[in-house]
Amino acid sequence: MSALAHEEVALVPRSAPDVAMRRLLRVPDERAKRVTDDDAHRLFSTSILISAVRCLLGYVVFPLIGPVVGAAGVAPAIGIPVGILALVFDVRGIRRFWLADHRHRWAITGIYVAVMVLVTVLLVQDFMHIA
Repeated sequence: MSALAHEEVALVPRSAPDVAMRRLLRVPDERAKRVTDDDAHRLFSTSILISAVRCLLGYVVFPLIGPVVGAAGVAPAIGIPVGILALVFDVRGIRRFWLADHRHRWAITGIYVAVMVLVTVLLVQDFMHIA
């Protein structure tokens, strides 16, 4: 890629919300550090899977099986680390889509935020059970 083409890519005009989100996620506005769409999709799959496991545990497994086997007190000990891991991967996933400058980055960010809200609700419930 020529130096001129690189400068043109770096000077792409961005909307104010795009600029604000890039600052929040600490995403540089240069293509040299850009990741591929495949990398972004792979991390999306991993982070959504971890979040899904956490939600499945919190909304299905622990409420149904916990009382049967007497393991209700174990739920927060398992749920908190999995929830924190899920949130970390979700934030990394959002950032990866923004690094890739993916055309659906806003829609994917919305999906991530919705999943993060569900996981956060479960985390708060877990912390309340400990206290």
